[in-house]
Amino acid sequence: MQHRTVADLMTHGVVRARPDTPFKEIVELLADNDITAVPVVDELDHPLGVVSEADLLRKCTAQSETLSRTSVPHLEAWERAKAEGARAEELMSAPAVCARPEWTVVEAARLMAVRNVKRLPVIDEADRLKGIVSRGDLLRIFLRRDDAIRDEIVRDVLQRTLRLAPSDVTVEVDEGQVTLRGSVEASSLIPIIERLCHNVDGVVSVSAHLGCRVDGSRTTPGRV
Repeated sequence: MQHRTVADLMTHGVVRARPDTPFKEIVELLADNDITAVPVVDELDHPLGVVSEADLLRKCTAQSETLSRTSVPHLEAWERAKAEGARAEELMSAPAVCARPEWTVVEAARLMAVRNVKRLPVIDEADRLKGIVSRGDLLRIFLRRDDAIRDEIVRDVLQRTLRLAPSDVTVEVDEGQVTLRGSVEASSLIPIIERLCHNVDGVVSVSAHLGCRVDGSRTTPGRV
């Protein structure tokens, strides 16, 4: 199976900021390019951090503590320091949490979840910025056509990997939901088939209605 990688899904033309980029210019970069965050890089194009809309909005939050007539939570010391920042290096969330181009969607999504970030700068072997991948980019695998998902399951999972005959298992795919029907030689194959189908890009769920032609608990004649 050929899983799409971060390199396949990332944005290649990345808008960058420098450590000394001023607050207002960062706001203009986000607005002009219709983006919600910008990586901050050094002179060698190594990501140092990321400035997001949330980082910039802390300045508004700080102002609201004195100007607002409603009760708002007080900023922590580190949040107030960012709110008072005027340049990218003072505003950014650092260090940058980065991904590699060869990573799978699962690897990138897991890092986003663990580090609670919405996007990852993508770096090469020299740690230079090559792209950026967001949650929305990773979700694009679920836009795969049903027929492409079905073809991959039939060809790569059932025939090439498991060596099943075309008549053994039928595959239906509707909006990424896979339904399997048929029978296989042993019951031990069923969870393997389900797991491999789940691993196909674009699969939302797998429902297996499979029987077995041989009781997996019995010893096969001629074997110990």
